[in-house]
Amino acid sequence: MAKRSSLSIRIVEGKNLPAKDITGSSDPYCIVKVDSEPIIRTATVWKTLCPFWGEEYQVHLPPTFHAVAFYVMDEDALSRDDVIGKVCLTRDTLASLPKVKAAPHSQVLRKVPEVVQAEGRGYAGDQPGPLSHSHTGFTGWAHLTEVDPDEEVQGEIHLRLEVLPGPPACRLHCTVLEARDLAPKDRNGASDPFVRVRYNGRAQETSVVKKSCYPRWNETFEFELEEGATDLLCVEAWDWDLVSRNDFLGKVVVNVQRVRAAQQEEGWFRLQPDQSKSQRAEGNLGSLQLEVRLRDETVLSSGCYQPLVQLLCQEVKLGTQGPGQLIPVIEETTSTECRQEVATNLLKLFLGQGLAKEFLDLLFQLELGRTSEANTLFRSNSLASKSMESFLKVAGMRYLHGVLGPIIDRVFEEKKYVELDPSKVEVKDVGCSGLHRQQSEAEVLEQSAQTLRAHLGALLSALCRSVRACPAVVRATFRQLFKRVRERFPDTQHENVPFIAVTSFLCLRFFSPAIMSPKLFHLRERHADARTSRTLLLLAKGQRGLDGAAAAHSAPGCGTAEGLYHQACGHRGKGGTKGKGPLASSSFKKLHFSLTTEALSFAKTPGAKKSILIKLANIRAAEKVEEKSFGSSHVMQVIYTDDVGLLQTAYLQCKCVNELNQWLSALRKVIINNAGLLASYHPGVFRGDKWSCCHQKDRTDQGCDKTRSRVTLQEWNDPLDHDLEAQLIYRHLQSVEATLREKHRELSGGTEVGTVPTNPGEAPKDPLAALLGVLQDLRLLHSSSLPSSPSSEPHCALDLQT
Repeated sequence: MAKRSSLSIRIVEGKNLPAKDITGSSDPYCIVKVDSEPIIRTATVWKTLCPFWGEEYQVHLPPTFHAVAFYVMDEDALSRDDVIGKVCLTRDTLASLPKVKAAPHSQVLRKVPEVVQAEGRGYAGDQPGPLSHSHTGFTGWAHLTEVDPDEEVQGEIHLRLEVLPGPPACRLHCTVLEARDLAPKDRNGASDPFVRVRYNGRAQETSVVKKSCYPRWNETFEFELEEGATDLLCVEAWDWDLVSRNDFLGKVVVNVQRVRAAQQEEGWFRLQPDQSKSQRAEGNLGSLQLEVRLRDETVLSSGCYQPLVQLLCQEVKLGTQGPGQLIPVIEETTSTECRQEVATNLLKLFLGQGLAKEFLDLLFQLELGRTSEANTLFRSNSLASKSMESFLKVAGMRYLHGVLGPIIDRVFEEKKYVELDPSKVEVKDVGCSGLHRQQSEAEVLEQSAQTLRAHLGALLSALCRSVRACPAVVRATFRQLFKRVRERFPDTQHENVPFIAVTSFLCLRFFSPAIMSPKLFHLRERHADARTSRTLLLLAKGQRGLDGAAAAHSAPGCGTAEGLYHQACGHRGKGGTKGKGPLASSSFKKLHFSLTTEALSFAKTPGAKKSILIKLANIRAAEKVEEKSFGSSHVMQVIYTDDVGLLQTAYLQCKCVNELNQWLSALRKVIINNAGLLASYHPGVFRGDKWSCCHQKDRTDQGCDKTRSRVTLQEWNDPLDHDLEAQLIYRHLQSVEATLREKHRELSGGTEVGTVPTNPGEAPKDPLAALLGVLQDLRLLHSSSLPSSPSSEPHCALDLQT
């Protein structure tokens, strides 16, 4: 059994942002932080006060995370980026809001609900009715609030509290041991922290630890517990400054009565902002439209899901020759709002079982069976259409990148003006210096047509050459689709229908969205400007007429690439902390790294022969590095064991925060089952005779911060998580169980539902009854797995009052 928490984040758009540039505009982008840790950076939208991003992310987190915050920034080329404002959603807020449905993207873009406070309530539009699948979370517009430095706190403090008996009165001992992950308040990327302990009008302070966000004090303070005195002990962390005022780092308020009852308590406490100040009036900072959904799942062991998986697989293997109840009933009971999610979960489950083609073939036959007109085939958002879309994204993204990548890059780099609508043509000056003349409308249209024909020709040529590069499972599925459509519409007048069916998926539902929004398909790091967007739109419209029949033909000897692969150019790496290894040097070197399921490798150029840097089996942690350590941002460290079993560290610098987190995420996923993973690490470097983070002088000293191995980003090339997919399917079926029971009574003429035993390999005589029995068994397993009382983590025994 394992607890899984995830956040589905969609950053839609902003409106009425304040102007930060002298031009009267701004260049806004968003930074998403989880517990003060930057996880995501959107693209910058230039010169606008109403930016549209439309970016989606899914982050897997430990269930103990506290808050997610969205910072809207203004990018500046010559100075530090300006902070426009933020929206903060705590985990408790997300969990307590009413369950909201995940609106389709078209609805998210068009609905403009009443602007609300992010902490206030959930979806502000229509109240959701009975849902087949829902999540807690926030959907709608939220006001941006000013960023108050006293509220920008982070980190934890380690305290030991004791109450000792008199005479003449009891005494309270507060030992301030250490702190970790404090906010850096100084320009050097660190702080000079000290702690002030206040009780009953008295205040005592620790010494100042210079240049550290991981200070250690181990200092004890004593207070007398007088009758009638306050029951609250306040522990405040501050950053000491020589000339300016000290900066607030956070505080903890402890109930002394709890300590008196327990006599002694010790634990790590999360630092809280100072909320004693009166709330300042909101400025006109604009609003942000978001969709943030929180999902908590308890995933059982693999064996618990086998009856459900076997039942579904048996139905798919039998196809339309079997009883054929489960898949049609699942489609019938799945609402439009969650059909895409259910389709993706089912597709991944069958992909993991090697039955993706058979599953899609069954859906093809079901949809063809209820389609009478060829021109309406696969036009609806049915389970077949949604499953096929998910299948192409899961199995065909590498193929799409190979075909479209060079063409999209050329469109972005050339930036040629393309317009085919005479009413939108903009004439411009052309010619040599001093000999300018204005192009005619006809010349602009002809030049645009030539440019577009060149791009379409390159795309058609790339498609025709790409047959062998297309994954075998994708080609086999298209062949099956082609065959089924031809069987359903065999007449001569419908001879083009099978080709149209293939191209409707390949071009209309896969290539076209990627051409129009290359950022969302990871083809580009930035959104297109207005001119490039228009070119991409015309290119997407033009490519719909291309013949995609090549995808339906076979090519021998071509299979899908196996294993996780991750590559980036422009990374710079430095070797182990002991100065050993192939990359050891005093300065960073520009190298190109690649990640497979076997090793982290590097080369001097993208095409050069790769050398293994670290075998994945030897990696013990992948974590971020403090900015002050090298005076550079976006640096990560890979901690691993060498050939003799000693811990070594490789440092790698990435181009941006997104690339940094993608690398950390990919590394954490492939080492999840490694033995000896570290629970703590040093976010600094060992320089001279001490660690730069906590100032400890022992190189082998235990790390001063906890590792974050469970924080990962969901990517299209992630390995399949079979147990999680089975759990999500069970959760959906459980939400519609009443409807399933009603459907069973309707089909069986009122017979009571019971578990129908079957022999191995034999199809159940009543699969719907068997499914209901399996759901009941899983519900009992989930109930028995719940702890009888809330479990408390070690060293986290005290409650906080804020």
